[in-house]
Amino acid sequence: MMADAYQVLCTGAMGILAVLMVVCLIRCAIGPRVSDRIMAVNMVSTLTIIMVGIMTVYLKEGYLADVALVYAVLSFLAVIVLCKVYTGIYRERRHAETVSALKEEQEGTACR
Repeated sequence: MMADAYQVLCTGAMGILAVLMVVCLIRCAIGPRVSDRIMAVNMVSTLTIIMVGIMTVYLKEGYLADVALVYAVLSFLAVIVLCKVYTGIYRERRHAETVSALKEEQEGTACR
């Protein structure tokens, strides 16, 4: 009786997490900004870690907890790298805009 309730709870939680993961993947695909996409990728990783944790308890396999921890570290590093790349691209774009604005200003004063 208790085992059946436990199985229903785990199955229901996995179903809800799967729906949330699909929503996050949609946000990752159509997010209006890069920051939305990075947050969606981070959320997908977090949901995956939670799913592996639920499977660890449900299957009573301890090694899956180690898999979840390793995945958490890799996910953290991936999000850090994505943020660094995004920050670099943003800074480069801002620098190019500043340089072009200065050139236009210099050309405008040279014509007078």
